[in-house]
Amino acid sequence: MKWQLPRNSVFAVLARSPWWVSALIAGGSFAALRLLIPEGMAAFAALPFAIIAIYAGVQQLKRPGAKRVAATLERARGLSGESFMSSLEEGFRREGYAVTRRDGGADLVLRREGLTTLVACKRWKAMRAGIEPLREFDTATRKDGAVGRMYIAAGEVTDSARAFAAERNIRLVQEEELARLLR
Repeated sequence: MKWQLPRNSVFAVLARSPWWVSALIAGGSFAALRLLIPEGMAAFAALPFAIIAIYAGVQQLKRPGAKRVAATLERARGLSGESFMSSLEEGFRREGYAVTRRDGGADLVLRREGLTTLVACKRWKAMRAGIEPLREFDTATRKDGAVGRMYIAAGEVTDSARAFAAERNIRLVQEEELARLLR
């Protein structure tokens, strides 16, 4: 199983923050500690923050920019249903999933490390997704025994739909994450 930092640890929060935040903390802690302890020890103490700054910077460079996300989503809306599904399958395979298509409440079944995730993407082209398609997906897949459920949306998701998805543990995949899958 993949090792992960606890979500709210200092290093996890810094890894999600802009790279320069960690760089400032590294520089500030080095400058302050240098006054109290030898320079080598101060550099060693600031090193974890410098490493997090580098990690965050690399992750931020990998992320698609807003223009690229918008262009990718616009191209995606122009795809046929079959082409969109094929692109999604390829994206999930790149992320290490075994992908199969399915009829019924979910469109795709993802398997990785013995865990199953169901994906709904029938209404991916809609400019605005409300709560009703999420309710249908929830009802159809609640008893399937899947560890996770994802709902793909290329358009805006209403606040009530977001709240419903959070309550029912349905992960919404849209914008940047969807653009990364469809690259």
